[in-house]
Amino acid sequence: MLADRIQITEEKLLSDNWYILKRFTFNYLGKNGQWTTQQREAYDRGNGATILLHNPQADTVILTRQFRLPTFVNGNPTGMLIEACAGLLDDEHPDDAIRRETEEETGYRIQSVQKVMEAYMSPGSVTEKLFFYLAHYTADTERVAGGGIDEEEIDILELPLSQAMDMVARGDIMDGKTIMLLQYLRLQQLTNSLN
Repeated sequence: MLADRIQITEEKLLSDNWYILKRFTFNYLGKNGQWTTQQREAYDRGNGATILLHNPQADTVILTRQFRLPTFVNGNPTGMLIEACAGLLDDEHPDDAIRRETEEETGYRIQSVQKVMEAYMSPGSVTEKLFFYLAHYTADTERVAGGGIDEEEIDILELPLSQAMDMVARGDIMDGKTIMLLQYLRLQQLTNSLN
């Protein structure tokens, strides 16, 4: 069992300014039968959920656009990123958290969500696991203001799915979770058209 090959010997808090950053020292039993001592840092920001809203009649999707500092300091000239709606669970069940986030960010009040997968997005350094969802909306879906809470400034975009896929191909959409959801939806459409 792999857990028997790992012994954490030290856990040191490096920062709890925004979320929790720790350095772990651990012994690891390699496949060669030798123990080595290693150190890694892990950033714990909690688990999250993300959702792609899709209008099947119009074949449109709802995305968001907001400033993301890490992308700005890594070469994104405006820091603006187009994304699927997402947020942290904050001790809620993922289904409830994503409905809350959808209303806060997009303004859409959705009742029924379909979980499609779970994934670790950056497992080399971040503990977060994301829960991925799809949901339908229509022109009649109840809406409130949206645009985020507190200091969030979120633009809401309604785009044809084909345009969103073109934006992925051009590099205008570069967010991993969004690309995964768009591709999942497109693959579902292609599979359904073949049946």
